[in-house]
Amino acid sequence: MSECAYLLNAEYRHGFKVFVRFNTGEAGEIDLAETISKYEAAAPLRDQEIFSKFYLDSWPTLAWNCGFDIAPEVLLNKLKASQQQPVSE
Repeated sequence: MSECAYLLNAEYRHGFKVFVRFNTGEAGEIDLAETISKYEAAAPLRDQEIFSKFYLDSWPTLAWNCGFDIAPEVLLNKLKASQQQPVSE
């Protein structure tokens, strides 16, 4: 049985990038620009100042006061996908 992944902490970096650390030991920076541009409910977050004011709710999930949140599983999948992409020079 696999361990349920949850966020230990999240730190705003710049733009729409967040550094996340999970209870599984995985950590890294993810870019959420595509996610917030995809969902209408995330429209307020297209303002970087508002985007930067996220918090971890009681689950803990990355959440914003506008009601938008992103599940830890989604964030972990994004992190793993970004780590598999080749680095461009």
